[in-house]
Amino acid sequence: MINFSATYTDQYQLAMAQVYFKNGQKDHSAVFDYYFRKLPFEGGYAIFAGLEDLLEILENLRFSEEDLTYLKGQNYSKAFLEYLKNFKFSGTIMAAQEGDILFPNRPILQVEANIIEAQLIETILLNLLNFQTLIATKASRMRLVAKDKTLLEFGLRRAHGPGGYYASRAAIVGGFDGTSNVVAGKNFDIPVSGTMAHSFVQSYEDEITAFRAFSEGRPKDCVLLVDTYNTLKSGLPNAISIGKEMEERGEKLLGIRLDSGDLAYLARESRKMLDEAGLEYVKIAASNQLDEYVIKSLLEQKAPIDIFGVGTNLVTGDPDGALDGVYKLAVSNGIPRLKISESLSKVTIPHKKQVFRLMNTKGELIGADAITMREEEEVSRIYDPQELLKSLPVKNCKTEALLHLVMKNGKKTAASRSLKEIAAYSQERLENLPMEYKRFDNPHKYKVGISKKLKKEREALLKKYMK
Repeated sequence: MINFSATYTDQYQLAMAQVYFKNGQKDHSAVFDYYFRKLPFEGGYAIFAGLEDLLEILENLRFSEEDLTYLKGQNYSKAFLEYLKNFKFSGTIMAAQEGDILFPNRPILQVEANIIEAQLIETILLNLLNFQTLIATKASRMRLVAKDKTLLEFGLRRAHGPGGYYASRAAIVGGFDGTSNVVAGKNFDIPVSGTMAHSFVQSYEDEITAFRAFSEGRPKDCVLLVDTYNTLKSGLPNAISIGKEMEERGEKLLGIRLDSGDLAYLARESRKMLDEAGLEYVKIAASNQLDEYVIKSLLEQKAPIDIFGVGTNLVTGDPDGALDGVYKLAVSNGIPRLKISESLSKVTIPHKKQVFRLMNTKGELIGADAITMREEEEVSRIYDPQELLKSLPVKNCKTEALLHLVMKNGKKTAASRSLKEIAAYSQERLENLPMEYKRFDNPHKYKVGISKKLKKEREALLKKYMK
């Protein structure tokens, strides 16, 4: 894991914290909501990722001596720096379970802490959760179209610096099978996979010598890159020859990789040539600027590809590049707060809250989540927080509370789940979501509404602050 310190924050967080400290507000309580306003990729859902990493980091977040020495030269008072010397997060966090499906404008996570602690963790919280949720969602879309095909994340060299480390983890949450990223494989217990580069083939006098050397050096997981010179006239015939040589040694060629050209055509021709040579067991892997749309197209063309290696478009969250997650104050020192905007979509929702997933009497999702006051246990109607004349009766619905206690007094309240467990949970939750919310073109809009009681509280505060 990357070694984070409490200086992994924005300057204005510390500037505000010093003012709170100077004015005797360091023990004032605060409640902040984390949520996003818009779904990525014009899709119908998102996948929550990054929570386990965040909780582990918060348990150990401190200002080091080196940090304090640096901050001493940034116009912070001696008394405030003394306070930071003993800083640690000691708050409470309610959150959705990592891997769950998410929708806009509903609390995903709620932080309760003193105002300084709650403010200082904002940056790292948004940094981790926004990025991993974006990448897990992109990965999930690829899993939907790839079905039972193998998906491997190959993006570290194209990632945004160290972001590639967490992109590998988030890809697994979203449904990928493995990564090329060795350090992520080691730290997160992710299966690691890799083939060869064109430079390896070029470094030898001829292609078949390169293939032979590789097969002898990696006999148990040998995958040959066949497009360095000519895929069908050189690469495939040479790979077949090596496959036969491996059989004579009691070994098997695992696969060939296509990295350029018309992948659907080349895959079909490669499959035909491999089968005719008696190498039906050799798998075909494909890479080169893949995304969910290219994978979907290749499979619709019945391209016999077994493994997809996805890099740039996955780890950069293309085309969106960022999730617009925000962190907004809901309660200050026991008093509910809201932010007002000319755009109703940016008016926040006050109070401590709970979110319920709504189901019919058969336990099937009806396509709606209800945001309520924390203490509410029943809700009969929900109201669109942006178009308050729109409402939905939900009196006879079954409900599932979505926000769970995950941290108390700065300590995790449950043992960490493995990445495999999180990914399995995510797949289960996604399978329960009707297909109309998962399609790429014009997906259904999942409804998120507020309870009548919360609507009244919000309207009262709007009236108060708009005087």
